[in-house]
Amino acid sequence: MAEKLIEVKEVALKNNCPECFSTNGLRLNFKQKIKETKFYKSITSEISHEITCKTCKSVIYPEQWTDDIDRVFEYQKKAFTPKNSSTYLKKTSWIVIATIVVLVALILLLLFYLNL
Repeated sequence: MAEKLIEVKEVALKNNCPECFSTNGLRLNFKQKIKETKFYKSITSEISHEITCKTCKSVIYPEQWTDDIDRVFEYQKKAFTPKNSSTYLKKTSWIVIATIVVLVALILLLLFYLNL
């Protein structure tokens, strides 16, 4: 089973970067986990977030956040709406389901005709 995070939303922050003090490089990314197998693809409700600086190319961890960054993050977190959790069956699943239904129907027909 493959699990991956897809980017759902990116927000440019106007706060100072704690590393390089640039005011135009911070980006807040919200990502949602997707599970994928041969039979289905599922969007989960699991959300992750990350703040990066495009200027100094560093990840800003929560321990480094200033009070301003923390306030902006909380606001953006409340404003964020993730994709709905859902599961999509792939073509392989539909083939397996159809095969099982046909086999059960054939067995039932065979049993019906044998009882006559």
